[in-house]
Amino acid sequence: MQIKYGLNLPSKSSGPLRKLVAFTVTVAMVGLVLMFSAVLFVIILVVGTIAWAYLWWKTRELRKHMRNFQPREAEREGRVSDEKVYEGEVIRVVDSQDVK
Repeated sequence: MQIKYGLNLPSKSSGPLRKLVAFTVTVAMVGLVLMFSAVLFVIILVVGTIAWAYLWWKTRELRKHMRNFQPREAEREGRVSDEKVYEGEVIRVVDSQDVK
């Protein structure tokens, strides 16, 4: 069995016309790839914008309710509390004299 490599095979000479045709085909293929990628990018951008607008439109009522939401405690009291809440621990010390 004999193995022949591509470099050792006799081939047609690559003249300037063949090189020019190969360069032209390469440039045309790169141009087509760039064109189709640009078209694909625009399609993805348009579909994404339409999906975002659809979600924005469908959730407008929910956003309105969330803006007007009042906690249940504030509804019972009839007001919204402006008091600040600080987290932490409190230790209460009761003197025996203060207990009545």
